[in-house]
Amino acid sequence: MALVDLAQTTEPHVERTGWLNVKEVGSVFGMKVLLFLCTAAGRGPARLLLRVVAFYYALVSITARRASRAYWTNLGYDPTFARIYQHIFRFAECSLDRLFFLKRDFRPFVVNTNGREHLHALAQQKQGAILLGAHLGSFEAMRAAGDDLETPINVVGYFGNARAVNRLLDAHSDGRGRTHLLELKPDSIDFIFRAKTLLERGELLAILGDRVMSNHWAEVVFLGQKARLPTGPFILAASLKCPVYLTFGLYHPPNRYELYCEPFATRVELPRGAKAEALQRYVQSFADRLEHHCRQAPDNWFNFFDFWSESHAN
Repeated sequence: MALVDLAQTTEPHVERTGWLNVKEVGSVFGMKVLLFLCTAAGRGPARLLLRVVAFYYALVSITARRASRAYWTNLGYDPTFARIYQHIFRFAECSLDRLFFLKRDFRPFVVNTNGREHLHALAQQKQGAILLGAHLGSFEAMRAAGDDLETPINVVGYFGNARAVNRLLDAHSDGRGRTHLLELKPDSIDFIFRAKTLLERGELLAILGDRVMSNHWAEVVFLGQKARLPTGPFILAASLKCPVYLTFGLYHPPNRYELYCEPFATRVELPRGAKAEALQRYVQSFADRLEHHCRQAPDNWFNFFDFWSESHAN
């Protein structure tokens, strides 16, 4: 995915960065081929090409197969090769659809929204908030569907391992969206102040909260197994005294997207003397909702690295 998470907010030390070492899947040349095919022939022929690409990747990538196998097993499914291929192909489909959403071309899709009234209420009140999502389905669909909001959305993340593809995609965007990138720089001390300024203006911060980038994490139960998820988004929300909403864009083939926005916390409270316990509760609540949505679209979770192995590392 081109969009990655905020895993810490204040300290620059990075200890656990396994997923950060996963480079962009596919080359810029390959993306250019897809862009040409989409423009010349449409979504259907491009999806046919993706089937070949996904099958090849499922054959040659041991890391992706192992990660997908662990995920399907924890979901309670038999992790057959066909299911692993389906998982990788679903990721490829959502990546392809990103091209259409960037161009604001909704013609190939059926898009249903659930909880959109929460975003409209925030816009009317000029209330800043954190939109917390995950590498589940398509966040690009959420961004594009929010174009009619008057509130800018600032996507917070580390974009270092997807920089070339991001540049290519941005060059083909129609530029109409009110979305901005706010890169997390671990060695920058002014990030928290920049975030505070944006929230005070009533803008939104969009963060993906299912990848750990530092030693700021809490251990929770996710899909029946112990896992580590970042505490950074909740520390940020507590520091800036802003509400948190969960957002997910689930893809259902061949062309339907179900978009969800739901209240998570009006205020994140981290009392002195019990901060760790409070953070663990917030992260577990997030993990529970993430698991719920994973089960609604089981092949939509796109973390193709050793997620549970990293969680068990010392």
